[in-house]
Formats: sequence, structure tokens, C-alpha cells
Amino acid sequence: MNSEEFRIKGKELIDYIADYLENIRDRRVFPDKKPGFIRGSIPDAAPIKGESWETIFRDVEKVIMPGVTHWQSPHMHAYFPALNSYPSMLGEMLSNAINCLGFTWASSPVCTELEMVVMNWLGKMVGLPEEFLHRKGGDGGGVIQTTASECTLISLLAGRFIAIKMFESLYPDASKHEINGKLVAYCSDQAHSSVEKAALIGLVTLRYIECDEDFSMRGDKLLKAVKQDRDQGLIPFWVCATLGTTGSCAFDKLAEISEVCYNELLWCHVDAAYAGSAFICPEYRVWLKGVEKANSIAFNPSKWLMVHFDCTAMWVKNSSALHGAFNVNPLYLTHEYSGLAIDYMHWQIPLSKRFRSLKLWFVIRNYGITGLQEHIRKGVFLAEKFESFVRNDPRFEIPAKRYLGLVVFRLVGDNFITETLCKRLNSRGNIHCVPANLKGKYVIRFTVTSPRTTLEDIVVDWKEIVTVANEILQEREKYLTRAKVPLGAKDPKPTNQGIKGLRRSNAVNLNLLIDSKCKYLLNGSAMP
Repeated sequence: MNSEEFRIKGKELIDYIADYLENIRDRRVFPDKKPGFIRGSIPDAAPIKGESWETIFRDVEKVIMPGVTHWQSPHMHAYFPALNSYPSMLGEMLSNAINCLGFTWASSPVCTELEMVVMNWLGKMVGLPEEFLHRKGGDGGGVIQTTASECTLISLLAGRFIAIKMFESLYPDASKHEINGKLVAYCSDQAHSSVEKAALIGLVTLRYIECDEDFSMRGDKLLKAVKQDRDQGLIPFWVCATLGTTGSCAFDKLAEISEVCYNELLWCHVDAAYAGSAFICPEYRVWLKGVEKANSIAFNPSKWLMVHFDCTAMWVKNSSALHGAFNVNPLYLTHEYSGLAIDYMHWQIPLSKRFRSLKLWFVIRNYGITGLQEHIRKGVFLAEKFESFVRNDPRFEIPAKRYLGLVVFRLVGDNFITETLCKRLNSRGNIHCVPANLKGKYVIRFTVTSPRTTLEDIVVDWKEIVTVANEILQEREKYLTRAKVPLGAKDPKPTNQGIKGLRRSNAVNLNLLIDSKCKYLLNGSAMP
């Protein structure tokens, strides 16, 4: 493909993308496919000779789109948002054309310097203390990483470096391996699974702190665990406080946790992957109280700030800890400004970095702070409306307080009936949700994700949920009625144990409880 063909086909592709996004509401959200579906659609081996762009592009609708889960759909409510926008895509296009590798300042000066400026912009937008910003004479600053999971690992490794250095000075005869074997990290039992993965990679023990009735980690329980571990000869060194948990978007009590960390000399990392974007609205910064005593914080503009994946903002107070954990400096990576300018290769796990700040810069400038605030508040408003629909139907319950754009709900009754609802909703493909487990309760997560979502879309989605719930409850009632058959001369005593009770007593066979479609969907899954 030469430049002239690129001009023509590029414009056609932009038209296709715009049409796709404008009409995405008409597409099935969740694909009706099974693993391995694509193998029969494309050859087993690459073509010997190059194919025309027309031939390649025809396969987008034929091969690709049938297997896409449409994350930008207004009926996509699974996970947290993964948004895009036109200025973000344009920034990515330009970044791809430049295609610089920003491992050092000298490898592409603007890649480093724009990232520093934009991270200061964003830090001020969410109300971070100055210690987290790039400033003359300061040791703090921001960096764009790939994911919040990577930020968790980076902060744990930085905290581990500090802890090992501290205990090597206190106990000169102890080896690094001996110290590392005693290190203990802490997080809520509602924290993201990436915290567990970070501990596995860092070869440290991870201790889960039981959350309170609001699904929040509290300072007193953390302090108790820290003191118990110290009494056992272990070395507490790092804590992850979650602002906006995956299961229910609950907020750990950051002010309490950071105070414990400050007093006990522990690295406090704040994982605000989803909720952090909301802090651009002053009314939501109440959950950020205590961040002044934290050591690092990260959130994903790629989730809720109209910047597409990957783009995770991370700030640290002490970049020297990152240098200590990741600094390797071969001759071929040195330059005349080494030590004077920031080399981001010392702030991250990979050597190289993409020019991600360009798309973030485009989005912030094009929307402005007020435009992005309006977007966040709209998502919260729509979640509030959905919450009101759920609360007005007595057959449903909301087992956890709604925060921001996430509502968790379930049918009143045992876990099995809500699991059936979730799986059947997804099988129909009109909306897409995922479940979570909150203290043994199976719940369905409903997150407002797309910037295209309207109140009318929320009404349509609620009608879909009610329709499927009606079907399931009617089936359940029918089979429960069938189960009440005479046993000899006497009828069995009525119970309200629901499906679980029926299963235990063998009053009816399992295949009478669910229709063939539901049985297929739940094939292999365990009854609660």
C-alpha cells in the first residue's frame, strides 16, 4: 500500500469507524459464539502473496465483527467502562505515525516532556497534593503506565526496595533473601485480583483484611494485622487501598489506612482504577481524603475519561524508589542530559514506552475540564435512575450501596435464581452484565459505560431485565408447584427453602427446575 492508496483507504476506514460507532446501538452486544469459532472462517496458513485491501477489508464484517463484544454499546454494562472518543483516536493515529520509543528523554524529548506536563494537568484536575506533581526540586511526579494492575506491581516492587534497604541498614547480617521472605503486604478482601498477582510476582506474603458491612477496609483492622505480624517476626511493608472496588465500587477508608501506613512506615498505594476519573468533580473528592499521606496513586483515564486503552495515570511522591527498583543504565542508553532530565525507563517495568500522552492531551483540550465533568455526572445520573427502577420492584434487592456509575442488584431469594437471570440475559445478547460475589451473595453488576447511553437506553435495558426475570420466576413457581405431590397419605410440609431445599430433599429432579435452554447455559456450573 502506497501513500496515495493509504489516503483513500484511510478516509474510507474513518467513515467505517464513524458509522460503526453511530450505529452500534443496533448490534448485538454479546456475540453468540463458542471457542474456536474463527478457525473455520480463515485459512490455516498465511497467504503466500499479498492480498488487496478490498479483500482484507471485506473480512472485517464477515470474520471480525460477529465475534466482537461491543464495549462501546450503550447496552454494555459488564466490567467497568473502556471508552474511546474521536480526539483520542486521532491522537493515537498521530502517535502511531510518529512511532517513537520513549525510553529516555533523548530518544524522543517531546514524548517525555508532554507526558510530564499532561500528568501535572491531570493531577491538578483530580486534586492531588503538589508532592505528587513534577516540580523543580521535587522527587514526585506522574507517569503513564499500561494498566492499573501494572501500577500495583510497580508500587509493590518500589515499596519492597525501600523495605529491604531499611532492614539491611538495621540488620547488616541479614541477606536480601531473608528479608524478602518475611515481607507482608495487605489489602482488602474486596481488592482486585491484580494485587494477589503482584504479591505472587514480588514473592511476598499477601494478607487480606476483612471488610466492614459497607465492603470497606478500615484502619483499625489493618493496624491489628500489622501488629500481629510484627509480633510473629514478619515485616509489614506495603498496603493497597482501593477506591472503587470491582465488586461493588466500595471505598476503603483512605484517611484511616494512610494514617496507619504513615505511622508504621508502610508504603501506601491507592488503586482508584475506575473511580479516580470521578475526582475531576469536586463533589466526589471526599473519598480522596487522606491521599496526602499515601505514597502512590493510580487510575485509568482509559476507563471513564474518554481516552481509549491503554492509558493508566500513576503518581508517586518518591520517584527514587522507582529508580532503585528498576534502574539499569547501560552505556547505549546514556545521553548528555542523563541525570538532569527524566528517563521514564526508570519509572516502569518495560524499557520502552509509547507516546500515550498525545491522546490524553488531545482529549483534555478538546473536552475541557467542564466537558469531562459533564460526562462523569451524566453517567452517575443514569446509574441513579437505574437504581430507582430496581428499588421500585420488590422482587429485586440492592445488597450494596450504589457508588458512582455502578449498581449491583439481585433477585430476592437464593443465589441460583440470580445466576440464572445473569446467564440468560447474556445469552440473549441484548445487554451484557457480569456477576460478583459479595459476602456469599451472587449479584449482577450494572455499570453505565458508554457515553452514548441515554435514559431511554436505561429504560430499554430495565425492560429486558424484567422480561427475563418474569420468565424465570414463572418457571420457578411452576416447578415448585409441581414439587408439592402427595407422599403416601400425607402432603409434605410446605417449605420456603426454594431450589436449594428441593435439591437437598430430592423432591424433584434438577431437570424439572429449569428449561432446556437454561440447563444448557448452566451446564457445568455448580448449584449454590
